Amino acid sequence: MDAPTASAELAALQADRAALADRVVQPWWYDVLLGLLVFVFLGSYATGNWWVIGGAWLVAGLGVWALTRVYRRLTGFWVSGLRPGATQRAMRVWFWCCVSWGAVALLHAFVEETAVTYLLVAVSAACGIAMTFVSRWWTRIYVAELRGEL
Repeated sequence: MDAPTASAELAALQADRAALADRVVQPWWYDVLLGLLVFVFLGSYATGNWWVIGGAWLVAGLGVWALTRVYRRLTGFWVSGLRPGATQRAMRVWFWCCVSWGAVALLHAFVEETAVTYLLVAVSAACGIAMTFVSRWWTRIYVAELRGEL
């Protein structure tokens, strides 16, 4: 392959990746709904009622399925949140935030038993809010990767 042909193909590839980067950004409400699903799923454990917890599993499962379908309809494909690359950092931050908040809640619950329900709700809300922001952050990292900025 000669240099001008290789250069043209590289430019076409970069243009395709830039177009893909524009297409992968989900609407703002997607991140909010994802955070809400995380809150409902984790927060259901504060009730201690297995029917509520089972319902939350169902709602979260159907919600994630619906969000996946909507994302595929909007973009034409699906990108795993656990894919290798720079985006893994965002997922690790969210995971360790939730683990550390959960650990603090458990330690506090041992000290004051009546606070368990409130702490579970608070940690669930914090994880849901964190998921909302991490989802947007993850997307920005992925877009930067596609554009070759990382």
